[in-house]
Amino acid sequence: MLDTELDTLPRLIADAAEQLPHIDDPRFGSFLDRFGDARVVLLGEASHGTSEFYRARAEISRRLIERHGFTIVAVESDWPDAATVDRYVRHRPWREGELRAFERFPTWMWRNREFDKFIRWMREHNSQRPYDRMCGFYGLDLYNLSGSMQAVIDFLEREDPELARLAHKRYGCLEPWAEEPQLYGRNALLEGYARCEVGAVQMLKDLLKKQIDCFGEESDEWLDAQANARLVKDAEAYYRVMYYGSAESWNLRDTHMFDALNMILDAKGPGAKAIVWAHNSHIGNAAFTDMGQRREEINIGQLSKEKWDAKARLIGFGTHSGTVAAADDWDAPMKIKQVRPSLPESYERASHDSEVPRFLLDLREGEVGRDVREGLMEPRLERFIGVIYRPQTERWSHYSEAILPKQFDAWVWFDETHAVTPLPGEMRPGEAAPHEEETYPFGL
Repeated sequence: MLDTELDTLPRLIADAAEQLPHIDDPRFGSFLDRFGDARVVLLGEASHGTSEFYRARAEISRRLIERHGFTIVAVESDWPDAATVDRYVRHRPWREGELRAFERFPTWMWRNREFDKFIRWMREHNSQRPYDRMCGFYGLDLYNLSGSMQAVIDFLEREDPELARLAHKRYGCLEPWAEEPQLYGRNALLEGYARCEVGAVQMLKDLLKKQIDCFGEESDEWLDAQANARLVKDAEAYYRVMYYGSAESWNLRDTHMFDALNMILDAKGPGAKAIVWAHNSHIGNAAFTDMGQRREEINIGQLSKEKWDAKARLIGFGTHSGTVAAADDWDAPMKIKQVRPSLPESYERASHDSEVPRFLLDLREGEVGRDVREGLMEPRLERFIGVIYRPQTERWSHYSEAILPKQFDAWVWFDETHAVTPLPGEMRPGEAAPHEEETYPFGL
């Protein structure tokens, strides 16, 4: 790439960028009004531990909920944890024996002050509306195998004790591995068969048959049971295939998240509109990144575009430097880490060199100048930081090639960002859940 090309692109970005006010400015969310007619708006993040990304998504979500009729917020978290939050924000009764939400690694991803402020706003917003017009909160991911098995059994013990006895028997196969399901996958691989698959699949089938017979107006309790049974079935498969290769397990996980999103939309009716919070790697169209072009991976963003086309809007977020909450390894302690300045020939460096500290770049054809869109169409590096950040191997651990205008409909930029603020006072599993409304669901 010629130096003149590197110099020109930041100038084109600066000319095309819509400068954003501070996140706390009431005008901030209005910049995303252009996507208010979508069925699904997917809001990304370049890391799982950046305050500005959480706060920006909260403000955008508030705007879409208040002004454009969105009634679903679905996030990259497990269904049982999110269901605890949903009972809080929609003023549903607390469930006996339920553990606190988001107590497993990485706790800071959702147990942080930025997210806590948003769900308290959701609760207040819903308090002024009839139940059928409240905005619900849902989890799309599949990691909490133990919580989902218990939720299915608890539900059936209330509604169908005979089927509950079957659930105990079928899920008993998975019970020894519930807290460390990756060990189940390894064991199933060594033994050469998936010994728990049949029970998990049959449990979901039997539960689906009971939908019409049992549940009447208890649609949310039914949806909860259905989602948890699906999670058990897909998690069993996920932990098996993760030993065969990353593409197969990644595809199963993102397909599960997409199916969960569709399940929620179907349950809420044809006019339902959803906001999704997930990492850029999940909500950007994988077909235009290394993920799809080299590793044969799909994601929820690609599947959404294929189903809803222009009615699905994918919004990516990026940053150049600052701090981030992340760990060195899985299950390691959280640290506040310095984010290295973005690499040359990356989209982040071009955005930084535009010298616009906060901006929105509408990447849709016809909405952004032809010159800047053509400049951005050349594949470049893009940074992805998850719950693990390894700056010493950043190029290989956290960068991948992408085509930004095909990956996203819009790009939200914060030049310098800061780590989320984790909530203090983590609860230990098995401790009593709180009853005080001011502390539920995090129990502070």
